Amino acid sequence: MADNPDPSRDFATLYRTTLAPLRRYLARLLGNVTEAQDIAHDAYLRVYSSAQTQSPDRPEALLYVTARRLAINRLKRRSISPLAREPMNEETAASSTPGVEQQVMARQELALLEHAIAELPEGCRTVLLLRKVELLSHKEIAERLGIAISTVEKQHARALRLLRAALPTDTAGQTQEALR
Repeated sequence: MADNPDPSRDFATLYRTTLAPLRRYLARLLGNVTEAQDIAHDAYLRVYSSAQTQSPDRPEALLYVTARRLAINRLKRRSISPLAREPMNEETAASSTPGVEQQVMARQELALLEHAIAELPEGCRTVLLLRKVELLSHKEIAERLGIAISTVEKQHARALRLLRAALPTDTAGQTQEALR
């Protein structure tokens, strides 16, 4: 991870190459596939958060050490709490939070969008943010900025056009829907 300037891309590669082996390792250690998935998820989150501030020299080793420590903590809790031994049913196992992969992809898309917005000309960026963040109408933006409504409409349309051109096709489609 340390050599590549894009830690998110490196993390995605680490995730894809280590997910199945890590889950198998944890399942053997814990004796429970569901718990192994939970621990793997927690380990990836911790390693990803850590990699955002400091790139580890050996990310796979950090991942396995983190996962093993989390698994050991889970085993200790099992011995203390009888409830921790009960298998989880479908109702309690379901989670509404997105998985690690979705979180990483969302962060990457957000970073791309933020960069594209920062690159917009100042007038376009101001109009876009007033329209999409503060939810002002074109008339209200015109009054606030002291410009004509037609200028606001043109700046808004130009901002959207420039964003479409600046964002990758797969991201731009989702982002364009959000910007409408």
